[in-house]
Amino acid sequence: MAPKRPQGAGATKTKAPRMGGKPVPRAPGSPELYAALDLGTNSCRMLIAEPRGAGFHVVDSFSKSVQLGLGLEKSGKLSRGSMTRTVQAMRICQQKLKRHKVKRMRLVATEACRRAVNAREFVQRVHHETGLRLDIIEPEEEARLAVISCAPLVSPKTENLLVVDIGGGSTELVWLDLSAVAREDRPQAIMRLHSGFKQAASDIPEARVVDWISVPLGVATLREQFNDVDDDSARFALMSWFFEENLSDFSPYHATEPTERFQIIGTSGTVTTVAASHLGLKRYDRTKVDGLRMTSGQIDTVIRSYLAMGPGGRRADPRIGSDRHALIMSGAAILQALMRCWPTNRLSVADRGLREGLLYAQMSADGVLEDQTA
Repeated sequence: MAPKRPQGAGATKTKAPRMGGKPVPRAPGSPELYAALDLGTNSCRMLIAEPRGAGFHVVDSFSKSVQLGLGLEKSGKLSRGSMTRTVQAMRICQQKLKRHKVKRMRLVATEACRRAVNAREFVQRVHHETGLRLDIIEPEEEARLAVISCAPLVSPKTENLLVVDIGGGSTELVWLDLSAVAREDRPQAIMRLHSGFKQAASDIPEARVVDWISVPLGVATLREQFNDVDDDSARFALMSWFFEENLSDFSPYHATEPTERFQIIGTSGTVTTVAASHLGLKRYDRTKVDGLRMTSGQIDTVIRSYLAMGPGGRRADPRIGSDRHALIMSGAAILQALMRCWPTNRLSVADRGLREGLLYAQMSADGVLEDQTA
């Protein structure tokens, strides 16, 4: 499948709100709860949260590797086993939603369901067995939600921003021009993108979407394409080269921009795992990872260590884990390719993504978040 992009693409003062982390107790008389579920090619993840100030606090969460897209690359279908695993995970989510009496929710599925010929059958099965209604979203919405979730991590100096969301089945890249927006207003300008990449005419300076692309290669789909390559290092090199080839049409700016005014924010399990490995964490700590800035040299050092470990070593490494060991090298190949392509040697790590974007979008639409510019 070819990368997707739109026709005619182009046209905070407060601390970053807490997102993710451990569930927190609700205060008496708390506002209505919101839920966001992201069903990807590899994982099913959900957050339940309440609005607090300009952000939200997480009340409950769920995450499980369901491998919904396993075998999809060859068959074009979601397998019976994958669907059964996913429905079981969705039942747990349904129980949590019922327990917390959540009424406002958005439950979305991404690349695996966009590509599978039996996706409609699967969505109907989920509804029949759990009562939950999945919405299969388009790549543009997936990209947009990832962008707004990262707004609090944007540096005030940033004039050109690239947000990269490495998923299981696809990778979304969005390039924003913030040069017309006052430094203190840039996070809020990005948040306003929740209503769409093409903004209505306004006198307020806006974050301009220069270009975006959805590459149908994520950690699971890229790995499947090179399953027949036995040598670990050769497979990694081929995956990185192949992903870079799929970026050939995405070059919003051909001239090199000053590195101090260009920022890449990466959001994905791959990026946070690499960050945890760089920090030498024995136990994952979101507060140390989210917002961390890594150099390309530091990223390369971690990737070389993964290659030196080999498959067995990666499986035993607690920072990688048994669920991710088979996919970490395809994610690392994508990450390395990205760092080769653009004029910066730093990456900002975001432990946030589609779920947080879904929550922000719902809460912003309902007007329950405080205005960060107030």
